[in-house]
Amino acid sequence: MSLPTLHDLHRPLGSTGLLVSPLGLGTVKLGRDQGVKYPSGFTIPDDDAARMLLRQARQLGINLIDTAPAYGRSEERLGPLLRGQRKDWVIVSKVGEEFAEGVSHHDFSAAHTRMSIERSLKRLETDFIDLVLVHSDGNDLHILNDCEVYQTLAALKKEGKIRGFGFSGKTVEGGVKALEQGDCAMVTYNLNEQAEKAVIDYAAAHGKGILVKKALASGHVCLEPGVDPIRASFTLLFAQTGVASAIVGTINPLHLAHNVATAAQVIRQL
Repeated sequence: MSLPTLHDLHRPLGSTGLLVSPLGLGTVKLGRDQGVKYPSGFTIPDDDAARMLLRQARQLGINLIDTAPAYGRSEERLGPLLRGQRKDWVIVSKVGEEFAEGVSHHDFSAAHTRMSIERSLKRLETDFIDLVLVHSDGNDLHILNDCEVYQTLAALKKEGKIRGFGFSGKTVEGGVKALEQGDCAMVTYNLNEQAEKAVIDYAAAHGKGILVKKALASGHVCLEPGVDPIRASFTLLFAQTGVASAIVGTINPLHLAHNVATAAQVIRQL
């Protein structure tokens, strides 16, 4: 008996015209092992292991890949790893956060935004990025109201360098404001944290896209014995009509297969 896949479960990402798998592959673990909040340590996979993971994801029906300049060497590794496969993937990257020598810093200026996009295009070996999100430092409204990053992304969309843009924030106010002017918001939503549900509801009502980060609480979900935390997490998540996709950052092939099979079963039962 073959395990269920996500091939026939792709859904629109708001009104961007992009069709995405309900699970996306997060790639922080392909590029960075410092300053990441996971319950257990991990080793960054080598190119062969990373290539096999990407092939497996594609075979399971995943077409969404999430990266960022702040994910260490993730973008520059993905460029060569995805050569010849551009049409198979919806690529999400970010702007605003840099990570160097173990420390993050943020820059939301127009000049840095343009530099960051040009660098991402070069690293990812592509002419366009499907979706670019602002990597917020938590001061969501300040970034949206007082910085140039959002207007710059709107201009880059007109220029065809990106197909859509949005915001990966930390507040309801920021998420809603970001959706008023942009295409998508990335929110935290899981069994432990549901404060940003209002952003999901706004997106559902206004035809905007929602991507979910920390869908499995970065591996920290704890439930009573006998309850599968993956199934419980996905049941909560995919019951929200506004959610297009949840980003899951596993580098373990067994976990990836289990996540996909569970998500496919949950979505078909809803």
